[in-house]
Amino acid sequence: MKIPENAIIPSDKLTKYLLIFKQKNDKSKYLLQGGFTLDNWQELKQAINKLIQENEAIEDITDQYGTYYQVIGQLQGLNNQNLLVMTIWLKRKIDNNFYFITLKPDRS
Repeated sequence: MKIPENAIIPSDKLTKYLLIFKQKNDKSKYLLQGGFTLDNWQELKQAINKLIQENEAIEDITDQYGTYYQVIGQLQGLNNQNLLVMTIWLKRKIDNNFYFITLKPDRS
């Protein structure tokens, strides 16, 4: 199955979390390898959308919020440097919408 194209990717998730340096569980340095910065966060959003169009979603766990899915694949960088990532999505029980949770390097 594929995550639908109308899945919700909150801008704040990109601009206030993924692309901001954090002491613990930082993802900004990894994304910088692909050329993604706060200045071009919209490009990251487009790359995530492309990733979910090209790769299958794998059902993970279900809890009180809904069902979580993983999508693993190559995030196409802006500098021809592709990044192997795992994205996590939630199909919310409350409204059945798919919601972007996070992205992390895939080390498998």
